[in-house]
Amino acid sequence: MSNCKVIALTNQKGGVGKTTTVANLGSILSKKGFRVLLIDLDAQANLTTSLASSFDGATIYEALTGKVETLPVIEITDSLHLVPASLTLAMVDVELSTAIARESILSEVLEKADVSAKYDFVLLDCPPSLGLVSLNAFTAATDIVIPLVSEVLPFKGLTMINDFINMVSRKLNPQAHITGILITRWEGSKLSKGIEEKLREAVGDIVFNSRIRKNIRLAEAPLESRSILDYDKNCNGAKDYLLFAEEFLNRMTLV
Repeated sequence: MSNCKVIALTNQKGGVGKTTTVANLGSILSKKGFRVLLIDLDAQANLTTSLASSFDGATIYEALTGKVETLPVIEITDSLHLVPASLTLAMVDVELSTAIARESILSEVLEKADVSAKYDFVLLDCPPSLGLVSLNAFTAATDIVIPLVSEVLPFKGLTMINDFINMVSRKLNPQAHITGILITRWEGSKLSKGIEEKLREAVGDIVFNSRIRKNIRLAEAPLESRSILDYDKNCNGAKDYLLFAEEFLNRMTLV
């Protein structure tokens, strides 16, 4: 997909800051002058409600099931666009279960919409499961980022995601690989530090140096349908996501 990077943010566990990271990384990248498309692939539609307080129309569900010809895009700003989701997305696994090349439907939708010419980054907010929608995301992705909470030992879940991605890489998309692991809801406690240490020992440099501290402002911002920079640019959450965005861009070799 030319120079366009398609980043899947995934974790089969909910509540790890996946949607928060998609919304805020996307917003920061767009403020830096990149053209960014966010795609809500989670039937809970938290990304959609956090950025577009009200919308009426087609969603990613209709695009994946062929009910609309064009990709439904909402303009959040000139350089930040969103493909929304709704609860109907929960039915997509069943509806597409017999479709031909069902794991590549999202790739085809993105290709048809010519997103590689229109955007520098496409960020995919994956559902908290390793089903057909996540399979489509990994098949379409150039890179995969895993947000991870430093509260409980995450290695079992990580192994499962890694095995799944390796399968996708072998059979469907040779590009699919974990670009980085982002530690979220960081508290600086002995437990947090211990888990981070074990994680870095286990997987090394793949863990981003940036950490996202636990910050109530990050939970408040979506209620106002705003990114953390627009809501409170001086809070820890904004500072942490700015640092992460810089490190992310360095890893993407686009700076």
